[in-house]
Amino acid sequence: METVSSPEVFLHIKVVMGMVISLSLARVLTGVAGIVQHPGKAKVYPIHLGWALSMFLFIIHIWWWEYRLQAVPAIGFGIYLFLVCFCSLFFLLCALLFPASLDEYGGYEEYFISRRKWFFGILGLTYAIDILDTAIKGHERILSLGWEYPARNIIYIILCAIAAWTPNRRFHTAFITANLLYQISFIFRLYDVLG
Repeated sequence: METVSSPEVFLHIKVVMGMVISLSLARVLTGVAGIVQHPGKAKVYPIHLGWALSMFLFIIHIWWWEYRLQAVPAIGFGIYLFLVCFCSLFFLLCALLFPASLDEYGGYEEYFISRRKWFFGILGLTYAIDILDTAIKGHERILSLGWEYPARNIIYIILCAIAAWTPNRRFHTAFITANLLYQISFIFRLYDVLG
């Protein structure tokens, strides 16, 4: 079998991942635009909008971070499949945030709370898989992130499990507020500049 140079493989994989990530981003932006276009169509829920903002940040952060994939010396089909499936989780999360129709629900609050098990189950899975995604980039990369990265992911997995279980609005308000503050801090402290 012919060996292809790493930059060519990276570019090919980046394009495929970019298509899936773009669909995710488009789903969030289309959902938010739909709320702006038809504000009276469905009752807006601030926690739902917070998670929409969080997904926007998570998606652009992941795409920024995936640049480091070019450091991987060889990528086989297994890693390629893993990466496409990982990116597909973001599309599922965005589709869960903005369904095709809210006709069965009284607004985004009723919808979001009724689908919280799916949303937070997949979000928790995403944080677990993110650890594997980082491991693909090399042991040195994981070590360079220090204790905060694995602790962050473990804490998010636990919080997602609690969020999937409880419909308590206070918990959900605290979770999304803390999440957004931490997420912004994490991105700018650890990933502000590619290098």
